[in-house]
Amino acid sequence: MVSQKVVIKNPTGLHLRPAGILCKEAMQFKSLITFSYRENTANAKSVLSVLGACVKCGDEIEFVCDGIDEAEALEKLVQVVENGLGE
Repeated sequence: MVSQKVVIKNPTGLHLRPAGILCKEAMQFKSLITFSYRENTANAKSVLSVLGACVKCGDEIEFVCDGIDEAEALEKLVQVVENGLGE
């Protein structure tokens, strides 16, 4: 299991479009991928779960990846968030 914190940079936070991009990237991996924000844990492979976390610009989330490709998954998801999730 690996984890890393990252700050959401896109101005509108994790609304529908960036949540979809995040989920699309997460679904490419076999590992269980979640992220925690405040007291909540969200499944990064579920758009509804990501949207339900209500993450806004400047918020810090912590990705947790567990599985055979966990290191690759964590690296890719952190990269996608740091690049602004397509915005």
